[in-house]
Amino acid sequence: MGDGRRVFMPFADRAEAGTLLAGMLAEAGLADPVVLALPRGGVAVAAPIAERLGAPMDVLVTRKIGHPWQPELGMGAIAEGGDPVFDAELLSQLDITAGDLEPVVRKERAELARRVMVYRGGRPLPATAGRDVVVVDDGLATGGTARAALRAVRATGPRRLLLAVPVGSARTVNALGEEADDVVVLATPPGFHAVGQWYERFDQLTDADVLRLLRRDDGAGRHGRR
Repeated sequence: MGDGRRVFMPFADRAEAGTLLAGMLAEAGLADPVVLALPRGGVAVAAPIAERLGAPMDVLVTRKIGHPWQPELGMGAIAEGGDPVFDAELLSQLDITAGDLEPVVRKERAELARRVMVYRGGRPLPATAGRDVVVVDDGLATGGTARAALRAVRATGPRRLLLAVPVGSARTVNALGEEADDVVVLATPPGFHAVGQWYERFDQLTDADVLRLLRRDDGAGRHGRR
């Protein structure tokens, strides 16, 4: 989805990128929308989107599933409320099965639960059935966590499911078009290697930053309809 506007990059920061995305989403004809951000970076992008749409915002916690002996190598991902989603091609290449990754999955489930408690204090996610849901992240590289998030939300029966990101790999954006009803992206630049290269400021956010942004959204109804 695009509207032909010229996007100047790199973005100053996540807030600027979110403001630009908000302008596109405001024209998308969303009905009773809810914004779900992937922490941590996606929350800073989602905040201006939720404000512009007048929609509740909350976090949808995801965790990467890393290789047992090389944790930085993502073999898949898991989102709260969903099943693990694995990179079947990579598993085949490395001759690893989903069963081999079960200890990693158990560890990441525990960390996912811990983060849900930190961010929401055990509160359930906002109701999404029959609503337009916008899943937001700060960019798409391999898209593993976004894929897991979209599948988890799809299972709840949203009326319409959108993925909104400022920037991403064209290949990944195209692939995730099979998971979302629409992928709203500002730019898919050639030579894409990492999300951070397209931001002037790309500081790592802390849990405290996430909580601050969520509290800022209280006025938009973060604790709204369940």
